[in-house]
Amino acid sequence: MDVNGVVAQGFEPVREAFAANFEVRGDRGAAVTVYRDGHPVVDLWAGTKDVDGTAPWQRDTAQIVRSATKGVAAAVLLLLAQRGELDLDAPVGEYWPEYKTAGKEHTLVWHLLAHRAGVPVLDHPLTPVQAADPVQGAAAVAAQAPVWEPGTDHGYHAQTYSWLTGELVRRVTGRSIGEWIAEEIARPVGADLWVGLPSGEAGRVGRVAQMEAPPTADAGVLRVRPKRSVSEAYANPDSLTRRAFGAITPMPDENDPAYRAAVLPASNGIATADGLARFYASLIGEVDGGVRLFTPETAELARTERSSGPDRVLVINTRFGLGYMLHGGASPLLSAGSFGHPGRGGALGFADPDSGIALGYVTNSFRKSVTADPRAQALVRAVRTALS
Repeated sequence: MDVNGVVAQGFEPVREAFAANFEVRGDRGAAVTVYRDGHPVVDLWAGTKDVDGTAPWQRDTAQIVRSATKGVAAAVLLLLAQRGELDLDAPVGEYWPEYKTAGKEHTLVWHLLAHRAGVPVLDHPLTPVQAADPVQGAAAVAAQAPVWEPGTDHGYHAQTYSWLTGELVRRVTGRSIGEWIAEEIARPVGADLWVGLPSGEAGRVGRVAQMEAPPTADAGVLRVRPKRSVSEAYANPDSLTRRAFGAITPMPDENDPAYRAAVLPASNGIATADGLARFYASLIGEVDGGVRLFTPETAELARTERSSGPDRVLVINTRFGLGYMLHGGASPLLSAGSFGHPGRGGALGFADPDSGIALGYVTNSFRKSVTADPRAQALVRAVRTALS
C-alpha cells in the first residue's frame, strides 16, 4: 500500500502503524494527522476515497466520523460556559422550559455532557426523516421520561445526545449547533469539519460501509471475547443498549446526502483527519501560533472525571469528563490526562495536554467495535512509541 504524506523525524512509527492498518487490519481508505504543540508532525493518507471505489484518497478527503462528533458538540457548550453565556450547573429547564417534565426537572446542564441525564432512549424512536428535524427531535427528548433519576448514574446517550445538546445551544444562542460550529470553531481554527454538510463540500466526502476485519488482522495477538453480558445487551431488542442505539429507527443511510446535510451532533459530523486533529489541537494550545479555543481552565474542566464505572448502556466500564471520553479500559488514549471521543467502529479524535499531542483518524471502513477500534489503537500506540 502506497502511503502519502509526511511525518516529522521521530514519528516514523506512526507511518509504519498506518501502513499496517492497510496491510493486515483491512483499512480501505483512511487518513491520520497528529499535531504536537500546535504544529502538524504527522499527515498521512492512503487507499480509496470510497470504501467500494477506486478513486484515490486525497489529502482533503473527508469522511463521516459518527460519535467522534460528540467531542465537537461538547466544545460548543464548554465555550458558551467559558464566555459566560451558559451555566453548566444550572437546570436545563432554565434555558429550555419544556424540558422540565416527567421527572427531568432537576437535570443540570453538565448532566447532559457527562451522560447522566437518564434519557438515552426514546419510547417512540424517530425515523431518519424525523430525526433530522430539530423540532421533532427536541420535542421527543423533552417529553421522554428518564430511565434513571438524572444525575444519579451514567449511560451512553448514543443518539439522544444530538437533540439534548442541539436544542440547548439553540435556546442559548438562537443558532443551530451546526451553524455555531461552522462560525465559532471551524472557521477561526481553519478546521475542515462540519455538522450539517454544505452542498458545496459533498464532493470531498467518500462513501462508507461496515466491513468485517480480515482474519489475519493482528495475528498472534491475544483476542479477548466480549463479556457475555455485553453480547446479550446488543442482542436483546429490549435492552437499554439496543434502544439507545435504536433511537433512530431504521438506521440511517450514512451515504445519503440528506442525512449528511442534517445537524445531528451525536453521530453525523464529517471531517478530514487534519480537521479533527486541528480542532483538538486548538483545545489545548494555539494552532500554528494562532487561535486557541479553550482556556487552560476549560481544558482542565473538559477532562475532569464526572462519570465512571459500569455504563448502563454500553455495559462496560466507561469514564467521561464533560462531553469527552477519558483514558481508560473502554477508550485507551495516550495517557491518563487525555480526553477525546471515538466514532463507533473507526474514527478517533483526542487531545493530550500533558504531551501537547492532538490526533485525528478517519476511515471509510467501519467495524463492529464501539470504542477501542484496533486500527485507531495501533496509531495511538505508535504515537506513544514516538514520544518515548
